[in-house]
Amino acid sequence: MVTTLSDRGQTAIPARIRRRFHLKAHQRLEWVEDGKVIYVLPVAKDPIAAFRGSSPKGALRALLASRREDAARR
Repeated sequence: MVTTLSDRGQTAIPARIRRRFHLKAHQRLEWVEDGKVIYVLPVAKDPIAAFRGSSPKGALRALLASRREDAARR
């Protein structure tokens, strides 16, 4: 997908990208430089809520079991 940069440094985000990533008007975007590559990342309004539920299934149970084992060894 190609967009054009205006004289004022503005560009449009293609509708397909906006729909796929649920981007709305006034949403903040972060521009990250990595060598010769630029990444554009949406900034979550509530970063804690954005990560909620993102861990693999059973990760909490495994973590708690590991902590119980560590405590039993002490």
